Amino acid sequence: MNKFTIDWISKRPLFFAVSGTLCALSLACILVKGFNYGIDFTGGTLVQVSYSEPRELKQVRDDLEKAGYPDAQVQSFGGKKEFALFLKGGENMDVSIVETFVEKVKAAAGEGLRVDRKEFVGPSVGRHLKRQAATAITLALLAIIGYVAFRFDNPLWGAAGVAAIAHDVLITAGVFSAFQLEVDLVIVAALLTIAGYSINDTIVIYDRMRDNMRHRRADDLGTLINDSVNEMLSRTIITNGMVFAVVLALFLLGGGVIHNFAFAMLIGSISGTYSTLAISMPLVYQFQKGRRRAASTETASAAPREGGRRRR
Repeated sequence: MNKFTIDWISKRPLFFAVSGTLCALSLACILVKGFNYGIDFTGGTLVQVSYSEPRELKQVRDDLEKAGYPDAQVQSFGGKKEFALFLKGGENMDVSIVETFVEKVKAAAGEGLRVDRKEFVGPSVGRHLKRQAATAITLALLAIIGYVAFRFDNPLWGAAGVAAIAHDVLITAGVFSAFQLEVDLVIVAALLTIAGYSINDTIVIYDRMRDNMRHRRADDLGTLINDSVNEMLSRTIITNGMVFAVVLALFLLGGGVIHNFAFAMLIGSISGTYSTLAISMPLVYQFQKGRRRAASTETASAAPREGGRRRR
């Protein structure tokens, strides 16, 4: 007997309205404000430095401002002695500008500063990485559609699952655009992780739906979907709750280096849980209902023609 008796299907207009609003707001933010791309996409340099004595973030920022780079970004790197300095580039960024940046920062910080690592990303490489990131996300979504369609012998189920994934990725990207959080290759990795995480839970419920359809052929589709979701709801809550707890710990305690990654995963875990229950399953019902209606209409329109031919 199910512990839960939630009627997910009857509430689908509300779920679709909430998700449609969130997706529209996210898309509007992306179109109006765009993204705050990191040096992976814009080009620029990363310089990892270490100080002989502990130093506060504000002191490092003061050094950068004194050197003439108030827009450069700083992240602590495992304590108060190691920091990562980020200088975004543009079309004119080259190695000589990076060397000048390092020399001016050294001069501003005085003795006790050591440069441990320098990485330079040219603007053409940044554009190439941006195209590759978009291609990776698109191919991942198409591969998921193909996999789900093959496994469940129904492309509508794959389309519903990918619609839920796109919903999660779009909302996460919209939050990053709204707050102008930096988007780099790490965030792309987070978006792909969210996509995999979201479809994993969806496939588990699809499996239960397929089993129920085999053994309860007389039941209508809405009842089967509701029962399948409710039968797996305990697993979904426990599994996703554990993931959420881990990601929250990383967000609160993981430090600045993984802060944005953990934040993306935090949004994705919430959105992924919601979309699995409230978007992908109701979409399957809606798609199947539409296909059956279309098939009935085609049969009804074909019947008079066949009857007419027999009368002749």
